[in-house]
Amino acid sequence: MYVNRILLLALLCLLFMPARADLTKEQQAGLVHLLKHDCGSCHGMTLKGGLGPSLLPQDLRSRDPEYLQHIISKGISGTAMPPWEPLLQDDEINYLVNIILSPLPETVQ
Repeated sequence: MYVNRILLLALLCLLFMPARADLTKEQQAGLVHLLKHDCGSCHGMTLKGGLGPSLLPQDLRSRDPEYLQHIISKGISGTAMPPWEPLLQDDEINYLVNIILSPLPETVQ
């Protein structure tokens, strides 16, 4: 399981490495997949919460987008929340924040 996660993260790193202004549909789909499967492994497959808190928009209304970007980028020390900035660029993290603050796409639900 741990090796599979490392391989997935390495693959995602390679897929999203080039700098760009806008994310392609394929990159967006990859980030939705990441949200559902990697984030979902702790936050629940439906993102309603589990080991980590709910990532549903109604549960994040009080959270500032910059705060969420920071948490995704830096992680939370002493918890299972890893820092994603070694693997994701700012525009990808911003896209994830926009997804979790908006009604979830059907592919995530």
